[in-house]
Amino acid sequence: MKSPGEAERGTAETRERRRSTQLILLMRGLRSLAYGLLAVILGVVLAGEGFSPAAIGVLITVSLVGDMVGTYVIGLFADTWGRRRTLAALSLLMAATGVVFGLVTSYPVLLVAAFFGTLGTSASETAPFLPIDQALLAQITVPERRTALFARYNLVAQLSAALGALAAGLPALLMYVGLPFASGIRLLFGVYAVLGLVVTGLSLRLSPPVEAPGHPPIEAKRLRQRLAPPLHRSRGTVWRLTALFSVDALAGGLVVQSLMALYFHLRFGVPLAALSALFFGANLLSALSFLAAVPLARRFGLLNTMVFTHLPSNVLLALVAFAPTFPVAAGLLLLRQALSQMDVPTRQAYTMALVDPDERTAAASVTSLARSLGSSISPVFSGLLLQGPLLIIGLPFILAGTLKAAYDLTLWSVFRRVHLPEEEDRSEQTADHAQSPVPPPSQEAGASPDNGRRGNP
Repeated sequence: MKSPGEAERGTAETRERRRSTQLILLMRGLRSLAYGLLAVILGVVLAGEGFSPAAIGVLITVSLVGDMVGTYVIGLFADTWGRRRTLAALSLLMAATGVVFGLVTSYPVLLVAAFFGTLGTSASETAPFLPIDQALLAQITVPERRTALFARYNLVAQLSAALGALAAGLPALLMYVGLPFASGIRLLFGVYAVLGLVVTGLSLRLSPPVEAPGHPPIEAKRLRQRLAPPLHRSRGTVWRLTALFSVDALAGGLVVQSLMALYFHLRFGVPLAALSALFFGANLLSALSFLAAVPLARRFGLLNTMVFTHLPSNVLLALVAFAPTFPVAAGLLLLRQALSQMDVPTRQAYTMALVDPDERTAAASVTSLARSLGSSISPVFSGLLLQGPLLIIGLPFILAGTLKAAYDLTLWSVFRRVHLPEEEDRSEQTADHAQSPVPPPSQEAGASPDNGRRGNP
């Protein structure tokens, strides 16, 4: 039995963990609100300023390359610098990006800001925030609740991104009260910057237990060790995941939300208000899909849930290119979004379950780095494929759907024989419970079989 002091310390620790969880979810929600907002307007606004689809694709690629470099640095040094301070610094860069894009139209300046800042090109966050968040969440929860917490984390993100997408239609509404469209756009970039500042303050309010446990000082390491993420037992597994995740992200980079909005705007002439409504619905359906991910993962396992919910969504994604009208294309996209994001919390939980606790930040950083690398390459090609007569073919959607389907099948083939200890323990507990005989009422009451028989002559 615990002493009063131990019980009080346990209660305080539980309270701190709960508070940290709430702050992490709130920060993710605010960032996703900003990303959902910018992902809808970015391509349309840049096209309105005279930039070609190819130039917009290059800008998005440069932004994602900057995210990739930032993710690499985070994987090496975040635990040493301090996770809270690193999150605060990244949030400040996010705020600065909003200021620059709201006030500047010079393409070279925008390229620099996109590389060094944090630009929301998609409602699905790929910035350097993610590996830190994943390590934090894995540290402050028990394995049995990890998938549920990641689902909750992504649910908050998608609901917030949906609200951000809805808010992207605000400039069109403000025109009815006399505010010029350009001023409304600058207002939205200002909101993006303010949300970054709010996240900065929240990052510094996280409690000390979220920091990495027992991380050695950086000065004690050799140069080669400093330049390589600290992976040990899980190195081979993480690198296999890394290669596969990069393919998935390469395909996803062809159809980031900014480029999707630009495609619908250029091919079907869809106005910003309609795009705002479409991506509000898409993000809302993605959010609801996270609720299904947890029971499916418990029933079928993390890997099976990742693969077999993702495959049909990729077929729907490819079919968007063949849609003859905007309503048909929008319907296919919405159906796709109802399935496509179930693999996100399961993928994050699966990665964290495969590695040791002291490797989680490094593993999350390496896999996030792979996703950043893959997604950073393809937007420039997608921009080229959306120019001139190529626009009507919709090649980015066909290529993305095909590559993602290949990723799913390869992932299942490589990892289907890899068993997670926590899933095996759960299966054994379920089997033991099913095989244990149900005692008769007399035994449940603590009586012997003889006593039971004597009670019924």
